[in-house]
Amino acid sequence: MELFTLQSLLLLLLLSLSVYLHYLSSKKRQAITGIINYPLVGALLEFLCNRHRFLEWSTEVLATKCPTNTAVFYRPYNFNGVITANPSNVEHMLKDNFENYPKGDRYTTILTDFLGDGIFNSDGDLWRKQRKTASYEFNTKSLRNFIVRNVVVEIQTRLVPVLNKASETGRVLNLQDIFERFAFDNVCKLAFNFDPACLAVDGTSGSGDDFMRAFEEAATLSCGRFFYAIPSLWKLKRFFNIGSEKRLRESISAVHKFADHIIRSRMDTKAESSAEDLLSRFMENDQNSVEFLRDIAISFILAGRDTTSSALTWMFWLLSSRPDVKEKILKELKGIRIRTAKNNGDNFSIDDVRDMSYLQAAISETMRLYPPVPVDTKNCLKDDIMPDGTFVGKDWLVISHTYAMGRMEGIWGKDCKEFRPERWLEGGVCRQESSFRFPVFHAGPRTCLGKDMASIQMKSIAASVIEGFEIDLLDKNTCPEYVMALTLRMKGGLPVRLRKRSEGVSVTN
Repeated sequence: MELFTLQSLLLLLLLSLSVYLHYLSSKKRQAITGIINYPLVGALLEFLCNRHRFLEWSTEVLATKCPTNTAVFYRPYNFNGVITANPSNVEHMLKDNFENYPKGDRYTTILTDFLGDGIFNSDGDLWRKQRKTASYEFNTKSLRNFIVRNVVVEIQTRLVPVLNKASETGRVLNLQDIFERFAFDNVCKLAFNFDPACLAVDGTSGSGDDFMRAFEEAATLSCGRFFYAIPSLWKLKRFFNIGSEKRLRESISAVHKFADHIIRSRMDTKAESSAEDLLSRFMENDQNSVEFLRDIAISFILAGRDTTSSALTWMFWLLSSRPDVKEKILKELKGIRIRTAKNNGDNFSIDDVRDMSYLQAAISETMRLYPPVPVDTKNCLKDDIMPDGTFVGKDWLVISHTYAMGRMEGIWGKDCKEFRPERWLEGGVCRQESSFRFPVFHAGPRTCLGKDMASIQMKSIAASVIEGFEIDLLDKNTCPEYVMALTLRMKGGLPVRLRKRSEGVSVTN
């Protein structure tokens, strides 16, 4: 018995020594590999220790410990992968070798309960079918006009009145919540031609408020599945219907029930409908089931709601410490009003919005630092070599790190962490950047179809708010934390007080 105990102790000491020596050698190799991969557990310890600050930690690793801004990691359960902030690797993955890097089963399985077979959660022929239809529709003049018209109406009848009322009463507003409600109303009209009325002037909840809350919780909890130490643990929780998986099932059920009701109602009145929304266009194919139409609609709501609201929230936080940038935006807006003979309060036309180069530069600079979708994942179908020489194995996870790319000196220069809209301007016009250096709207065959419409929406909203109101943050000195959901939301939102701007532009006198 004593001999057995002694042998066990000796084996334990040898194992501990082995781990320690490997740790020391790993530290020496860290300058090359970036992430320490320990025996048995691989990079799991590193991930667990930094899970709460994943974006900052992984950015630091890629920027300071990886010569090509690419790191390789190994984890138990055959969960190996690559994280890259290298534009050449991103272009290789998203365009040059596109077919070898689908979303893959690991990603789609995690989100299937919520997104089903929608365009953002599908590969192959199913994705191509949806992409082809959606691509055609997004390029039609009627859909563009439908989107722009809805944005103008929402700004006039809801956003500005809500902000006016808050400025008169001195009430604290959560600006992120306001933008999310605006975007949710707007994108539901685009997807369903249904108005959930979540942004109500009188402060009451609209008919779709529960839908919005369930949608938000479903998106956040679905994203949480990506961060489990044991990748399949969420499946066990789902099987027993406990904890976060029970809440996720309830929220998804509420989202699906609400969406199904709208779709079935629309299908019953299809012959009478002349609506211009995306659902109507996909309904023209009688082979599309209710479930398929629901998956498509939910995917577009996710894309349209969270991305624009995230970008606008982070921009107004950045502007709070940069009055010089805000003044340049105001000067640009004033110049457009004088040039087009528009009074303060008159709607900007789509051509006016497209002329807002400095505002576009400020939005682009915001998304460089705080991209609405901070990371994107793909699955490698067969062994590959990245342009920087990194080996990628079959079934490995490959993460393109958009958040880190915005903070790489090799891409943006030594001032990469500064908020400087001027870096986007050439001859007074906001320049186009390579989508592989600036993949905030993705890149390659999966480039965001609503990129131009999102730009018009964000500039229209930002112009109305900046021109009409002074915004005072309740906490100017603290950098907000983020919530790791499917998009980069600000933790706790952005509490502000508003004051109506007194100066205006009049060209009729």
